[in-house]
Amino acid sequence: MFTQFFGNYLLNEKLVTPEQLVEAMQQKKETRMKLGVLAINAGYMTASQVERVHELQSKMDKRIGDIAVELGYMTEDQVMELLHAQPLGYLLLGQAIVDKGYMTNAQFEEAINSYKSKFSLTDEDIANNENSKIETLVSSLYDFSGTSNPELYEEFVVLLLNNLVRFIGDDFTPLQPEKEIRSTTYKYTSQSINGEFTSTTNIFADEATLIEFSCRYSGEDINELNEYVEASAQDFINLHNGLFTVNVSNNQQIELTLTPPIPLSELTPSDVANSVILPFQFSFGTVRFSVSV
Repeated sequence: MFTQFFGNYLLNEKLVTPEQLVEAMQQKKETRMKLGVLAINAGYMTASQVERVHELQSKMDKRIGDIAVELGYMTEDQVMELLHAQPLGYLLLGQAIVDKGYMTNAQFEEAINSYKSKFSLTDEDIANNENSKIETLVSSLYDFSGTSNPELYEEFVVLLLNNLVRFIGDDFTPLQPEKEIRSTTYKYTSQSINGEFTSTTNIFADEATLIEFSCRYSGEDINELNEYVEASAQDFINLHNGLFTVNVSNNQQIELTLTPPIPLSELTPSDVANSVILPFQFSFGTVRFSVSV
């Protein structure tokens, strides 16, 4: 989850463009983690030291780690630690951005340190997927203070983020929430939650994006808008809302019910009136969810 919010941080700080972030997300799976980025993240080397090592490596047949040790930038133990570390997702994203030339090592160093500092994050928090830190990130992006039950809305979003990673993929970043739609070409399906937490939820996207979303969710090769796309969209929103109602029942003893999802249709502004719209930029397009408040 920290990878996705790191992408959001880079966009908000205007360190990358949306197009550059999408390209980096597409490349992330093919990216090989480099020792320099790991050393910068761990605080063992500065960006200028990494650049110096890279410069020397271009002139001699030695590994980066060996050169760094010879220069006194790192110890052998630190090099071995980094070489055996499991690369974290946000570092792979950062490496892809640096490889693309959209940021320098120095800019990456400043960005990652600022990101961690702003949200009081440690590598241990990120590696352990610390839930309290995720909740902090969610509350920083989505303001539900004016709703009847802010905690339930935040729980809804945290679960949605986890379900997107689990069932669709981790190549997305959450964008700033929206209050209205700017297109009349979206297809959507809807489901209502009733009880102490009453809300209408929607999932919507343009046709091509919704098809790819359904391909990933179903594991099927779908090339056109058909009943399989409709069934996938309905099943995902029903799955998410079902898990949400179970969690609320188990954790807070609040019983909620669901209406059946409605078939796909054209979205109109009135369908998302009085709702918070949650856009998620995937590498294949933007998928939006809305929850009425």
